[in-house]
Amino acid sequence: MVSDTVHPVLPAATPLLHDAHGAMQVGGVDAAGLLLAPGGAEMAALLRGLDGRRTQRAVLGDAAERGMDADAVARVLDGLRSLGLLVDLDAVDLLASDAGPAADARAASELPAALTRPGAWRARRQAVVVVEGATRVGTPLAAMLSASGVGRVSVRDHGVTAAGDAVVGGLSADDEGRPRSLAAADAVRRANPLADLRPVAPDATADLVVLARPWAASDPLAAGVHRSGVPHLVATVRGQTGVVGPLVVPGVTSCLRCADLWRRDADPRWPALAAQLTASEAPPTGSTVTCLLTAATAAYQVLAYLDGSAAPSSLSATLELSPPHPIPRIRPWPAHPGCGCGAAAGDRAGTPAPPAGDAGPVGVGTEGLGQGTMGG
Repeated sequence: MVSDTVHPVLPAATPLLHDAHGAMQVGGVDAAGLLLAPGGAEMAALLRGLDGRRTQRAVLGDAAERGMDADAVARVLDGLRSLGLLVDLDAVDLLASDAGPAADARAASELPAALTRPGAWRARRQAVVVVEGATRVGTPLAAMLSASGVGRVSVRDHGVTAAGDAVVGGLSADDEGRPRSLAAADAVRRANPLADLRPVAPDATADLVVLARPWAASDPLAAGVHRSGVPHLVATVRGQTGVVGPLVVPGVTSCLRCADLWRRDADPRWPALAAQLTASEAPPTGSTVTCLLTAATAAYQVLAYLDGSAAPSSLSATLELSPPHPIPRIRPWPAHPGCGCGAAAGDRAGTPAPPAGDAGPVGVGTEGLGQGTMGG
């Protein structure tokens, strides 16, 4: 039973469509809808007023004062809720929003997607995410996360912006010659003027680190991040392929070294090849569409992890994006029995090794090493 202290929200963009017979259809254009007959102006006004500021008890009380049947209104709310058209704010979520009409307007589009469980919006607002690399993926990703309600997003990069770093939603052509970290901060502020961009203190930890540097799976930073126990996600473009994952929860899921060991098993040359990937800074790569698709996919994975709404599909796996194909290819990376990360002692300990000649465990539709997509 739904508590009468929840704060119901009907997203402002939900269609309220009327027919010639006095009925009103709520939603139902691209997904399921609810048909209300009759569906007069009073009901339409009540539904449009569901902005999360009042409890359900207050909504039903107001309906009764207007002469409406409170029980019938409650059934309508329950019906909308069962179809996923109505979402509920928790009291803790209400306390986690920025003040002011502009902030309310920006949050209105983000709230429905975040309210998958009580307190999910507050979890986002209290989260701290560090993006390593103000790249053509990292900067748009940081902007997306801040605009999606993540409370604190810090971008770390010690380089200088080059002309090739510019991308829609990220660094701009005017940033050339500026420190990338400062240019990335400005890009995030364009998406969310109230963004908290403070660096994480040395004695503090983030909730998640995103490794957005080129070839991040072989990034020397990865080992230190893993030792710190902070969950981390790879989000980068290699050649023309966007790679998101694996999302590593230290000690629970397979780690980036597990993937390296699978590669070594498949090709003994891999350690020497991997060392070359970080010998110098790789130039910007990937088309605008590939970079933004990779950033958006990574943002979904980060938010799913922070919200606790579902197990992100990048846990112990990589999602590989190669436009114009819209569906990512999934490459699993199980825990390697020779890795000391501790994940092999869990559920994945009995996973067989990948067949010889592959870059690693290959999922349906993925490519092998010889075809140029090194996952993870």
